[in-house]
Amino acid sequence: MNNPFRVGHGIDVHRLVEGRKLIIGGVEIPFERGLDGHSDADVLLHAIADAILGAIGERDIGSWFPNTDPQWRGASSLVLLAEVWRFASERGWTMGNVDATVIAEAPKLAPYVALMKERIAATLAIEVSQIGIKATTSEGLGYQGRAEGISADAVVLLFQAQK
Repeated sequence: MNNPFRVGHGIDVHRLVEGRKLIIGGVEIPFERGLDGHSDADVLLHAIADAILGAIGERDIGSWFPNTDPQWRGASSLVLLAEVWRFASERGWTMGNVDATVIAEAPKLAPYVALMKERIAATLAIEVSQIGIKATTSEGLGYQGRAEGISADAVVLLFQAQK
């Protein structure tokens, strides 16, 4: 029996480096460093994409957009998320909700959360109210606490269209 709904979970981590823009949730955030990666390294969007892929039983975002493929060099993660969502939607899945947390010692993300939600909602063709984004620190512990990197964790609930 097919389950009419599925839950997916995704996690992503990127190192902070000099000379890159900081993009989180599709929003450029003023900061002295950015996230290192083949694309724009948007940890939040990568975690959401992985959650969607996990919910539908597919492989992770790195399998879809490998860092060995020059086509994805510097790509906007909004484009990557849109492609993943197109694939899921074409297979009859609709979004219930997205719930995500970004873990970063700095910068403060609260002023950007509303815009992040708008960008993600537009990309997934859902309502802003279907998206929860929280930001927290790791209280000075580990690589995040030393401001060496930023991570994100996301959960999605998908519904299968009735046949």
